[in-house]
Amino acid sequence: MDQKYDAASVERKWQERWQESGIYEFDLDKATDPYYNLMMFPYPSAEGLHVGNVYAFTGADIHGRFQAMRGHDVFEPMGFDAFGIHSENFAIKRGVHPKTLIAQNVAHFREQLHRLGGRFAWNHAVETTDPDYYRWTQWIFLQLYKGGLAYKRKAPVNWCPSCKTVLANEQVISGRCERCDTEVTQRELEQWFFDITRYADRLLENLDHLDWSEVIKTAQRNWIGRSEGAELHFALKDRPSQSIAVFTTRPDTVYGATFLVLAPEHPLVAELTSPDRKGEVDAYVSAALDRKAEERTAAGEKSGVFTGGHAVNPFSGKPVPVWVAEYVLWGYGTGAIMAVPGHDERDFAFATRHGLPIVRVVAPSGYQGGELLELTEAYTEYGTAINSQEFSGLPTEQAKLAVIARAEDLRVGSRRTSYHLRDWLISRQRYWGPPIPMIYCKECGLQPVREEDLPVLLPDVVDFVPKGTGESPLAAIPSFVEATCPQCGGPARRETDVSDNFLDSAWYFLRYPSSGDAVRAFDPSRTQKWLPVDMYIGGKEHAVLHLLYTRFLCMALHDLGFLSFEEPFQRFRAHGMITRNGAKMSKSRGNVVNPDEFFDRYGADTLRAYLMFTGPYEEGGDFSDHGIEGVHRFLHRLYHLVRENASAAQGAAREEVVRRRHRLIRRVTEDIDGLKYNTAIAALMEQLNFLQREEQPSREDLRTMALLLAPFAPHIAEELWEGLGEQGSVHAAHWPAYDPALCQEDTVTIVVQVNGKLRDRLQVPSGTPEAVVREAALASEAVAKHIESVQTARYVFVPDRLLNIVTR
Repeated sequence: MDQKYDAASVERKWQERWQESGIYEFDLDKATDPYYNLMMFPYPSAEGLHVGNVYAFTGADIHGRFQAMRGHDVFEPMGFDAFGIHSENFAIKRGVHPKTLIAQNVAHFREQLHRLGGRFAWNHAVETTDPDYYRWTQWIFLQLYKGGLAYKRKAPVNWCPSCKTVLANEQVISGRCERCDTEVTQRELEQWFFDITRYADRLLENLDHLDWSEVIKTAQRNWIGRSEGAELHFALKDRPSQSIAVFTTRPDTVYGATFLVLAPEHPLVAELTSPDRKGEVDAYVSAALDRKAEERTAAGEKSGVFTGGHAVNPFSGKPVPVWVAEYVLWGYGTGAIMAVPGHDERDFAFATRHGLPIVRVVAPSGYQGGELLELTEAYTEYGTAINSQEFSGLPTEQAKLAVIARAEDLRVGSRRTSYHLRDWLISRQRYWGPPIPMIYCKECGLQPVREEDLPVLLPDVVDFVPKGTGESPLAAIPSFVEATCPQCGGPARRETDVSDNFLDSAWYFLRYPSSGDAVRAFDPSRTQKWLPVDMYIGGKEHAVLHLLYTRFLCMALHDLGFLSFEEPFQRFRAHGMITRNGAKMSKSRGNVVNPDEFFDRYGADTLRAYLMFTGPYEEGGDFSDHGIEGVHRFLHRLYHLVRENASAAQGAAREEVVRRRHRLIRRVTEDIDGLKYNTAIAALMEQLNFLQREEQPSREDLRTMALLLAPFAPHIAEELWEGLGEQGSVHAAHWPAYDPALCQEDTVTIVVQVNGKLRDRLQVPSGTPEAVVREAALASEAVAKHIESVQTARYVFVPDRLLNIVTR
């Protein structure tokens, strides 16, 4: 080993050796213990990786290295999600064609990932812009189309005026484009959709069985938004053969429905509007359609206009006025609501503002009759039905069921489940994406491109900037648009929209093991062997985008007979976010951490270890220049300890040292397994401090330090391993085992609390029974003076750790 630890030369040396040996690239078909370790591949839509990428990839790579050292054949691929709005917008901003710019960015990203020291299987890398990849993206679209899961229809859609394209609902955050933060407007356009709502129940129910971060499962449950209730039909007063359908989760309140409200887009608005109301209604509808959904549904006074028309309450038989209000959205539910102002806050505010009747139909539980106070606000609790004819007196849940049953008998309604989830809008009026493989023929109608004609290549064009016309720039290229009908052979027109880049990333993990296969998207036997993914680590910001879409696509491909499984990832863990000096990193704040700078100054091992040391991996941490210095010193100290003792360290260690070693192995093993990387590193630091106090550290202790450090700082661990005279790579060595018997502490510190407040600490032998600990605690003056009565006290005991005495 060199006299001085030179991170740059050490890391360069081992990166070259790994590349020469192909240690991380192996024959997937010959693996005996497959373990698929996946991380979210990056968008090369900037000049390089940011520290958030490095944080995410390092944590996932640590997990992969750990599993490999435990004997698994770990497959850890990497690729680039290079199509899409983010990449195209960056190219527009730079004034460079995306094909040129993205190729440059990918080259730099590869260089950075190489420096990071990940165990990436580069022989299976994918890029979504490669025709050999998007050929199969287009093939997947065709399978969904043939299976009845892809369709085109005219619909009100989210439109980003800056990106000049439509956005899926999931890509609109608080009324703004998730890519450029521009306020989103509404347009009505012909668009392609995937029928994800068909899978709403399965997507929801499977969450109960997934080993995923709870924050992701909660986000998906909320986004799917399943609601149980009823669909009721209010016949039009002047045209009983027609009716307005409404969905409600509170059918028990139907007798309190004193008016109906339609979305401005509802097709019955025009039919219901009386001649004397037409001018006001038309003006209101026109203004509402120019406003964003978030503006229309925002808190505040609810505007609306009366159509002049009436419907009939199917239970009370009373006529109810029909209004139009912008806060009701077409495309959610039925686009109409029965307004029950006595028991809905929004309806109460609307009725109060417009002078509409408010009828109370629910009283508090146990109501036995008598006068009730006039409502000054909506009563939204469950209780007892009143003013509801034969349903009066029933508790809310019983009343719900009874009203639904009567509605079905009367054929004016039925039980129904509603969802917040909407079908996945996948078409984009942009250039930089895979062309949707469909053809329009005047004679034959809509036709899928033949599979043997894939890929439909994205043409090279000079002018790729979207015009905001509602059409892709591809529509202006006759050589692309003009096609031949695959059915009749006549002249036809090609679809000019491209698909959402979230479709590219919804299946990339299926392609990794079969990358290079020119015959199929994914080899059945290899897919069966390696999937579903064993561990997937990524950001929680993708909870209702990428992670929901991948689940849907797997279910669809399973149902179409292409996959044997329907859930893509056995485990998913969401990592936290790195801040700097307590603030979120952003270019405007000037606090963005460029990993290249820290690679150059400290080396990748220091940056890797420091990022993991900043806080719990699933929560994130705060980056500081002072903190990274401490980790850098730790690696230097360990390097010199090994260099100075490598040849001399041969003897057996004292029993106390052996016990410490086994406790260290157990702690680091458990912490890495639980993604508690910060505490694992802290344990290694503590052990280094201890070993430096030893007159002669044993060889086994130094060897153990190199093994335990390897997942965190892979380059220096190799150098230490070689310096100790060990053969082969440290990353091919077996993870050290520990003896539970040797992990027992001779003495432990028991924290004693009274009503949760620290009062004393007791030193006792490990494994001391609760009764003995109680006796010692009560004998402590520091504890006893805070206890009034021992007879009424309760005790919470955690063996070897804590005794809490609860007196109140």
